[in-house]
Formats: sequence, C-alpha cells, structure tokens
Amino acid sequence: MRTRGFTLIELLVALAIMAIISAIAIPIYREYSIRTQRVNAENDLMLCAQGMERLASQTFTYAGQVGGADTGPVTANICTPTTTMYGIAVVAPTNQDTFTIQATPTSGPVLGNGMLRIDGNGQRWWDRTPPGNPDGTFDPADSGWSD
Repeated sequence: MRTRGFTLIELLVALAIMAIISAIAIPIYREYSIRTQRVNAENDLMLCAQGMERLASQTFTYAGQVGGADTGPVTANICTPTTTMYGIAVVAPTNQDTFTIQATPTSGPVLGNGMLRIDGNGQRWWDRTPPGNPDGTFDPADSGWSD
C-alpha cells in the first residue's frame, strides 16, 4: 500500500522555484514603486506650477507666494501635494518673473532617487547623476524627468 503526500525532493523543488521567482519579482516591484512615487511627485510639481501661474495671473507677480518666507513648503492656496514621500517646496525666486518648485525625497524607497524641480518656464530637472547617487545639484545632464 502506498502512502500519499509529497516527498522531500518535491518540496525542495517547489521551494527552489519560489526562491527564483522571488529573486526576480522583488527588485522589479521595488523599482516599480519608486517610479510610481516619482511620477506622483512630478504630477504634484505640475499642479503646484499651475497654482503658481493661477496666482500670478491674479497678482501679476510670483513673489510672496510662499507666505512671506523666501523658501518653504507650498501653501494650500497654491496646491495640495498628494505624495507623502517627497517634500514639495517653493524655492525663492531670483526675481518676480519666475519661480522654482522642488520635490525632495523625504522617506521610503525614494530616498537616494534624486530631487525633482520645475521652473516658471516649464524647464524640468531630475537630479539623477551619477546614476543611483544623486549629488544634490542640477547639472545640464539632469534636464528632463524621463529615465
């Protein structure tokens, strides 16, 4: 009479298959979640830039849109960021004719993924150089938000 069940070899093969699948899937999922959070921050930057344009159309200046400070988090009358892993802040304008809004990673898997920035001319930057090791500055090579 034969007993029913799995042999040790069958269990080890199933375990090996699961380990291989996990070794492939986990890094892919991690990169996907980082990309998703970066796109959320990009969307927030675009919404905040639209808010700055809306306020400038009413006040004819970008100055003073941060609530009296030279630099700081965006105010509710400009936009309401949806991302929690990036801090969205208005960088002090050098004159009243432009603005710069910056998203800085604050927590989670996006740390070390580089800052994002947009200005009043629509120019976008992503501090991704050198790859995987952002240096905190925006160089000409950092132009654009695409990978």
